[in-house]
Amino acid sequence: MYNLYNKEDNLEIIERIQKVNRDSVRQWGKMSAAEMLFHCRQPLRVGFGEMKLKRTLLGILFGKIAKKQVLDGKPIKKGLPTDKNFKPKDNHDLETEKAALIKIVGRFAADGPGAITKEPHPFFGRLTPEEWSILTWKHLDHHLTQFGA
Repeated sequence: MYNLYNKEDNLEIIERIQKVNRDSVRQWGKMSAAEMLFHCRQPLRVGFGEMKLKRTLLGILFGKIAKKQVLDGKPIKKGLPTDKNFKPKDNHDLETEKAALIKIVGRFAADGPGAITKEPHPFFGRLTPEEWSILTWKHLDHHLTQFGA
């Protein structure tokens, strides 16, 4: 399993983010490449404690079950619902969003596990720093694959 705290693994995902460009075509879903980059950054902001979200009733009821499924070795399924807090609402510039996502992904390797919030994930509940790394890697991999990167 990949580990975003590991510099080599972190660099690998950053190189994939850099491949996303204006000509990148989505294989599924509705977001543009710039919107996807914005969307991918929001859960990381939650992980670093920069974005505070309340637990959802759905998460309280089903979060632990879903957490086990998401943290397994399988890719994230296509077509899962997107949290409204992570949906882009405005127009987004691809290069601006790419730079912002690369910067926050790089913080995993630069700042390490101690920089991750102790607050529960709004859906999955309590996550260890290692679980944040796995969840983040899988989410990024899912969306970068969506755009062929």
